[in-house]
Amino acid sequence: MSEENSTASDSQTQLSDAVDEALSEATAVVDEVTSLTADLQRVQAEYANYRKRVDRDRASAAEYSVAAVLSELLPVLDDLDRAEQHGELTGGFKAVADRITAITEKLGLQKFADVGVVFDPAIHEALVHNTSADVTQTTATEILQPGYKYKERVIRPARVAVTDPA
Repeated sequence: MSEENSTASDSQTQLSDAVDEALSEATAVVDEVTSLTADLQRVQAEYANYRKRVDRDRASAAEYSVAAVLSELLPVLDDLDRAEQHGELTGGFKAVADRITAITEKLGLQKFADVGVVFDPAIHEALVHNTSADVTQTTATEILQPGYKYKERVIRPARVAVTDPA
């Protein structure tokens, strides 16, 4: 019987060694799968961030391009305003002027030229300074040339005459 016990013990030892080896290999495979899964998740996150950055840069480039074209049209819009002020904007030319104005507004160009507002150097350029007791803070009292915004970016500040408190 001792030979049977020895054989059984050897079989159990071999079986135990085989199980340990299989568990060791399985643990190594699980570790490798875990590592590869983490790498895949990192690469997916990097790719998602890359796509977001590319989309943001593409939108920014498109906005910059539209703003550049609109800024080139500002002298034309100024000429149209002067022609309208002098009564020269009539007939077919008026229709063209209205169409140009409508297109620039559709693209997002906003004209601003408010009299009586507090002077803001971010949106105003002071060309003339006056003083008066009628105002309590520096105020844009006359618009010499309107300003324009595209989205939240000032393309051209309004050129104004300002009145400082006396």
